[in-house]
Amino acid sequence: MPEHATSRSPRDRRRAGLAAALVTAVAGGVVGVVAVAERSSGRTDPHATAAPSVQSAEVVRRDLSNSFTAQGHLGFGPVKQLKGKGTGTLTKLPANGTATERGKALYRVDDKPVPVFYGDTPFFRDLKKTGLVGNDVSVLRSNLVALGYDVGDEPAVRRPAGQGHVQGATFTAPLAAALKRWQQHVGIEATGTLKVGAVIVLPGPVRVSELKAQVGDPVAEDVLNYVSPKKVITVPVDAQQVSSIRPGDAVTITLSGAKSPGMVTAISQAPSDEPGQSDAGDSSKTEVTVLPKRPSDVATLEEADLPVEFVSEIHKNVLTVPIGALVALSGGGFAVERASGEFLRVQTGMFATGLVEISGQGLTEGLAVVVAS
Repeated sequence: MPEHATSRSPRDRRRAGLAAALVTAVAGGVVGVVAVAERSSGRTDPHATAAPSVQSAEVVRRDLSNSFTAQGHLGFGPVKQLKGKGTGTLTKLPANGTATERGKALYRVDDKPVPVFYGDTPFFRDLKKTGLVGNDVSVLRSNLVALGYDVGDEPAVRRPAGQGHVQGATFTAPLAAALKRWQQHVGIEATGTLKVGAVIVLPGPVRVSELKAQVGDPVAEDVLNYVSPKKVITVPVDAQQVSSIRPGDAVTITLSGAKSPGMVTAISQAPSDEPGQSDAGDSSKTEVTVLPKRPSDVATLEEADLPVEFVSEIHKNVLTVPIGALVALSGGGFAVERASGEFLRVQTGMFATGLVEISGQGLTEGLAVVVAS
């Protein structure tokens, strides 16, 4: 049913509607209505009575989103440090830029290869007695399986009454036999046991970025620094903005004016630049890691500062009109005006990039409405 007009003219009410819409949008923290504010504040005479010009626009169904852009740095991500374990002397070290491979030697100690496994638990004890249970055994088992070795079935672990569940795999005889076969293959003394320091555990494939030790140094010290083998973009984001970002979110990277897709892979607290300063509450110290989804787009760039666009909120397949189509009603709320002069009451949703989401009776896609300019 049409909304009845107040004592003011439709154009007067439309000006009130624009002001109210602007207040609503700004209160919601929405970027994209600044242009309306500039046009409104640009009048030299605040008491001018000249009505704004009007034009028509159609109600359009589309995806509406709010976004923000932050400057990021392209590189190989955060630098991490590798400290050697066990005893002995470093006799060979990798070159900077070396990429690790599962099961292949990263360096040599006492002229013996020290291979790499991938996992989340280092070998913190010697694995030499069958029946041991733990996450370190799980790392051994999963890596041998990944390398193509038959490790046998994992037995069900029975614990005495009153004892809690023990996480991890069991060091079984078949697993020890698989370990021995692998040791023979890579040129390690084939004992079927594993000493601390004989294998390095890393979180995944990495790239050597800097050597910290020299040949002849003891192994049990800082050996090298490493980074991700893939180029990533590290983006500092403040606390208010980062609350809307999740790992797996799609982003858009700008490269010399072109657009390239990316994906959020991690959100972490960056270290403070000032000694003794706590990061708590410091909104500038949150880093978002973005992985370019088309590595070829950044293949020729070693390092670069690149803008990254994040979508903070999206409403899909909604009806929208320009913000200037809103008319403030005397009893509260908003309406849009048809070319015939009929007013249709609407409920407003998201404000973004000069548009507003609307819903209400009588609204259809393609409906022509009056817009103040």
